[in-house]
Amino acid sequence: MNYKKLSKLLLVPLFSVSMFFGINNNHQPAAHAASKRAVKVAYQVAESKLGSPYTYGASGPTTFDCSGFTQYIYEQAHVNIARTAQGQYETTKPIQRTQLKKGDLVYFGDSSDSISHVGFYIGNGQMIDAQNNGVITENIDAPWWSIVGYSRP
Repeated sequence: MNYKKLSKLLLVPLFSVSMFFGINNNHQPAAHAASKRAVKVAYQVAESKLGSPYTYGASGPTTFDCSGFTQYIYEQAHVNIARTAQGQYETTKPIQRTQLKKGDLVYFGDSSDSISHVGFYIGNGQMIDAQNNGVITENIDAPWWSIVGYSRP
């Protein structure tokens, strides 16, 4: 058999299998966006935690660090995301700023390899996040943050 024909015959099933299982070759996460209901639940939980204290390494239910907070609120909505801000950035679906909507995550740091903070986007340029002042609502463009990227759990 001709090697060209054989390689074409092998590539079609391989492509089909990779599409079925969500495998991609772009080193981008193969994630599915959280449902509208899950975002609604996560938002309600996030609002209910406003004023909770910040503790480095904490993931709730009464005290949080930034990524512990985003993981916790999505966990309550039955959506599993990574524990760290870097892990969340690397394993959720990347989006552009123009695509931001309530429930998306906003990442801050020095670069995409050095994420140091994450917040839960609530619309109108605002997020709910856990930081030194506890769980608060603040502007994503606050001068003390440097945006690195955005994603959709």
